[in-house]
Amino acid sequence: MSTEVKRVFTALAVLLLAALTATGTATAADGDAPSAGQRIANALRTSPVYVDEAYATAVPPSRQRQLADRIRRTGLPIKVVLTPLTRGDAFDGDSDVLAATVRDRLPQRPDLVLITSDSDFPDSLRGYEWPADTHQTRKAVAAAGFLDETRDAGLADLTAKAVDLVEEGKGEQRYKEATQDLASPRDRAERAERASGGTGEWLWPLIGVPALALTVLATRAALLRSRRPSPPVSELVFATARAADEARVRRRAEAEVLALGEAARAADVATTPGLQQALDAYAAAGRVLDEARGLPDLAGALALAQEGQGALSGSPGLPLCFFNPLHGRAARRTAWRPLGRRDRLDVAVCDTCADALRDHRAPEVLTDTDQDGRTVPYFEVPAGRSPWAATGYGSLATPSAGLGGVR
Repeated sequence: MSTEVKRVFTALAVLLLAALTATGTATAADGDAPSAGQRIANALRTSPVYVDEAYATAVPPSRQRQLADRIRRTGLPIKVVLTPLTRGDAFDGDSDVLAATVRDRLPQRPDLVLITSDSDFPDSLRGYEWPADTHQTRKAVAAAGFLDETRDAGLADLTAKAVDLVEEGKGEQRYKEATQDLASPRDRAERAERASGGTGEWLWPLIGVPALALTVLATRAALLRSRRPSPPVSELVFATARAADEARVRRRAEAEVLALGEAARAADVATTPGLQQALDAYAAAGRVLDEARGLPDLAGALALAQEGQGALSGSPGLPLCFFNPLHGRAARRTAWRPLGRRDRLDVAVCDTCADALRDHRAPEVLTDTDQDGRTVPYFEVPAGRSPWAATGYGSLATPSAGLGGVR
């Protein structure tokens, strides 16, 4: 690893840690509170069952202890996580993200069976198993909700039945038996979607709602819309696009951070000189991802994950594109003079941004919000408030290099 790259990596880590501890960019209000995923993992160290306070009535402490005893008797590495999931929460309302995050923060072992709340269907469960679905966990947990005996069961009984079916190891068969005689097309579609992990919400108007009811609903909605002012179409379009972008980038960052963690755990200490740097990058990336407040932080998690992978391989290469790290790894370095500055900066850019600069066009830049609430290029945020502005996501060689008037 070159001296310059090591300097970049060190600068990024130092600035990031300073920002996390001093500014609250990626910390909770009390400054020391662990992330939601880490809190759950910590609780699972002492009991195989975690129940959020919101479900304390449905699964009280006495039932939690019974579930824990039941799990221990199976001899299987089963963990249960029951927590509400809503879009915008620490897991973006996604049970897949919840499962991956909790697994990543648990003490690593070769196998794990995880039963979690289902983000698509309230009062339902979803099953996961690593490294392979040896106990047919996914179908076993799905089947638990379709049995006659659990049709009106509470969450505690449903979870207990899911544990029993996982222990039995015949999830495929049990799911087929439980769903073969479903009463209506809507039931079949809904329950098939539960097992496959999809939502299937678009089917309901076609399957279960009469045409007359659809007409009435559409007419009523049109009347309601006509009675209240609507926001400008452009605002709706951009707000929707931003939300979609964040969800997409969050999934991408989650996958890359998890991949870095797995690669670091599999690395040989003796033959991987950059292992400690990779572990540092992994820890920082996970923390940034847990508390990310928008695209700039999510891009930072991606940048740190890439730095970690580069440290593992011993071939770091160029960092992410300076102007918009979501463009991916830079293809070259080039001199660039910020508006209002006489000096030039040596930054890493992708081919698209390099072409824009060559043609004297403004490249597409990642934006952030400054202290006055204005949307500005991320590098125009004062360096003291943003480690990304201070480091250019790895492009700037020293922490003192600044943009937007900050040196």
